[in-house]
Amino acid sequence: MLTGTETGDARPLDPSTLGDHVDRLFRAAWALCGTREDAEDLVQETFARVLTKPRLLRGDDDLGYLLRVLRNTYVSRLRAEGRRVRPVPLADGLEWIEDRAAAEPHAAVETRELFAAIAALPDEFRAALVAIDVVGLSYGEAARALRVREATITTRLFRARKRIAAALDVREPAVHGAGGGSEG
Repeated sequence: MLTGTETGDARPLDPSTLGDHVDRLFRAAWALCGTREDAEDLVQETFARVLTKPRLLRGDDDLGYLLRVLRNTYVSRLRAEGRRVRPVPLADGLEWIEDRAAAEPHAAVETRELFAAIAALPDEFRAALVAIDVVGLSYGEAARALRVREATITTRLFRARKRIAAALDVREPAVHGAGGGSEG
């Protein structure tokens, strides 16, 4: 005689019970991924896959089904990453190739120093500087893009430029209407 499970009787997975399995799924994901952040992402991706369409389960083992989905999601992620091109860092012993077509060779050195100084800026200063000076956005456009006030953009840009000038040991140009105030 066949039981309900063997005959194909299935019950729908109840989305409201998924929260009961988060801890165990997270521990399994952490064991698979090796990092807490990747494990959190994997559990979220697993729940997203499960919730995209109704699922029919045979038997009472919700956790077993969710662990299979978690594992399949992890394997799919690994396969996708294996197909992507990965940047390979240059060896430490390599030197930059000089652009002999450049009119002034020292310009390449100055450019490299400038980009290194920009990269060393705190994130918010770097974002403001890149938005205004590199991309060419207006102050208003940069404020909207970075989701801050225009006055904040002005302040961050001033401080970023000041740090770049100090890093490159360049004298600051005089600011109209400003006294010799101290750094803020």
